[in-house]
Amino acid sequence: MTDKNIHANICNMQHMTHESLKNVENIFRALADQSRLRIARLLYVGGEATVCELTDALCLPQYSVSRNLSILRHAGIVGEKREGAWRYYSISAKPDTFSEKLLLLIKTDLLEQQYEKDLALLKKRLALRVEGKCVAGTVCLEYGKNNF
Repeated sequence: MTDKNIHANICNMQHMTHESLKNVENIFRALADQSRLRIARLLYVGGEATVCELTDALCLPQYSVSRNLSILRHAGIVGEKREGAWRYYSISAKPDTFSEKLLLLIKTDLLEQQYEKDLALLKKRLALRVEGKCVAGTVCLEYGKNNF
């Protein structure tokens, strides 16, 4: 997506309602944090994951990942599904057009090296699943610490 396309898409939003503008404001606030950008990008590129899987991939505290997922969920960027005791997070099944375009921008962008590293760690963590289910325990894969 080029700068010209991004500008054209934003300019096409002139006729937004107050509610739509509030939604856009909430999306920008949700994405105005590097940790939330990293989470959104991982979920967009890597698919669904649990809090413990994201915690391990990002080497962030569990409370931080949970709080940031909550903010992304309330902005409509992330959805969750429950399977037993687990909550699996993913990009919302039906993001609005604006959110979808922002997610495309996030996918192609910003801290590319950091995101590639995050994605590699998430893939390692997801490989630990048993029969497609998350396993308990956390490990910061970057440093090789194992708590299983």
